[in-house]
Amino acid sequence: MVGMRELSRREFLKASVILSGGLIMPKSLFDLHGGLELHKSVGESPTICCFCGVGCGAIVASQGGRVINLEGDPDHPINQGSLCPKGMAMAQINTVDGEVNPYRLQTVKYRAPGDDKWVEKDWGWTLNRIAQRVKETRDQFFIETDSEGRMVNRLEAIASLGGAALDNEECSLITKAMRSLGLVYFEHQARL
Repeated sequence: MVGMRELSRREFLKASVILSGGLIMPKSLFDLHGGLELHKSVGESPTICCFCGVGCGAIVASQGGRVINLEGDPDHPINQGSLCPKGMAMAQINTVDGEVNPYRLQTVKYRAPGDDKWVEKDWGWTLNRIAQRVKETRDQFFIETDSEGRMVNRLEAIASLGGAALDNEECSLITKAMRSLGLVYFEHQARL
């Protein structure tokens, strides 16, 4: 044949794939006016699993304010679409069949020392009580100097335990707040 050159194996495979793809594609893909809906009809939001320190990515699909699907994020560099059983149960922790989980506490419960009954309290009372207890503990156990008279300004009666649901900025703020109180014992959930 005059003017024809022989195709390499690679060029033949490329041409075959392009031709095959063009033959099996539905007509609607080529229709520029009809459009092709590439997203689901529900809202999808990326999130991070809250259970451990790994930080796996998940995609939560919701419709009408309810979680209807939860799956691993295939584009996330850590888990690449997979989730452990705890991660897959994230939606069930807050909701059961789209409703608020009736077994999850929605209010603060307080039991006074020596009492056998739980009492419901509001958040204002709770936060003030926590601040009061921290101040009382710090005032009672704060160490200004060690046994040799050196200034140490530390509090060994309170420890801080970080959680994996916190991002770096939140961890930084918590660490600064705890150090300002004089805390020296820090730990994180991911190491336990």
